[in-house]
Amino acid sequence: MTGPVQKQASEHELAAPIAPVEAATSDGPSLHMPARWRHDLAPYAKPDLGRALLTLATSVLPYLLLSFAMWRLLDVSLLLVLVLAIPTAGFLVRAFIVFHDCAHGSFVASRRCNIWLGRGIGLFLYVPFLRWRHDHAVHHATSGDLDRRGTGDLPTLTVEEYRQRSWRGRLGYRLFRNPVVMFGVGPIVAMIIGPRIVAKNARPRMRRSVIGTNAALAVLIGVACAVMGVRAYLLVVGPAALLAGAAGIWLFYVQHQFEDAYWAAADDWTYADAALRGSSFLKLPPVLRFFTGNIGYHHVHHLNARIPSYNLKRAHDENEIFQSVPTMSLWGGLRATRLKLWDEERGQLVTFGAARGAPQSANVS
Repeated sequence: MTGPVQKQASEHELAAPIAPVEAATSDGPSLHMPARWRHDLAPYAKPDLGRALLTLATSVLPYLLLSFAMWRLLDVSLLLVLVLAIPTAGFLVRAFIVFHDCAHGSFVASRRCNIWLGRGIGLFLYVPFLRWRHDHAVHHATSGDLDRRGTGDLPTLTVEEYRQRSWRGRLGYRLFRNPVVMFGVGPIVAMIIGPRIVAKNARPRMRRSVIGTNAALAVLIGVACAVMGVRAYLLVVGPAALLAGAAGIWLFYVQHQFEDAYWAAADDWTYADAALRGSSFLKLPPVLRFFTGNIGYHHVHHLNARIPSYNLKRAHDENEIFQSVPTMSLWGGLRATRLKLWDEERGQLVTFGAARGAPQSANVS
């Protein structure tokens, strides 16, 4: 960097606006003229009710219809039910993107509508909306900051931190980052177990969010099981939820976990660099881009989270600032799951094997 870049740190700034920038990098997009960025991106940050309704009609509605079809087909063919779980999971991922937009207050113009719509879709996802919104806001405010890891992000150790752990600590981290655990057990923890727990130090609003969601889910699941039967409920809801959860974890992983990702200590961290260098542009085939609600344009989203998902592609295509951001193919995203540790010496995310060949710091015994 040739000059300072102002930080963006408030965990309560859900919109995560563009940070003022006064410098440029030689190896990435220009970071000059933040006022121009604000001006250029402002049109994309305006919600469109027609686009929002269309997105709802092509996400939540198909999910509900396919779930009903799966229930009716249980007595016909279990194999067909499981096959239908695949597109059902896709529409559930797309519904999550609506939930995500609502958390940023960007899906529709009405703040109250965003909140209530987010709460409603959160029941399909088993997630308390207000607490998730808070944790995700922290993620936006701290993404790529080595000194502020731990809330709303994927736990990531540096090479030195990993070496300093006991063998039990290293084993635990290896298990956590194992793809079988992350994408197999991860959805159960992320969707079923974790959101049910009220943290001891939770603020009253967050506590009410969790308890209220748990109570609503108890009623809804109880009614569904009474109507369908427990076995039918699990067969209809379970496979799609697990597939969608695994896809969601993978998406969240590749959006910030790639070889040349951006991590920096708090004194050097900048919001703009974290957005443009630390958030990937995941280029997906059109059908996958549809089901993932354009979230592959994650660099655009992190630079200005007020841009709703249905405007992300247009914002990327029409603005020069986004043309030289880190780009990842579908195959590259799958290969990125091999990366486990941040190597501060190399400035790269590396595999466990590559970390073994990295030089040890002098303060490590």
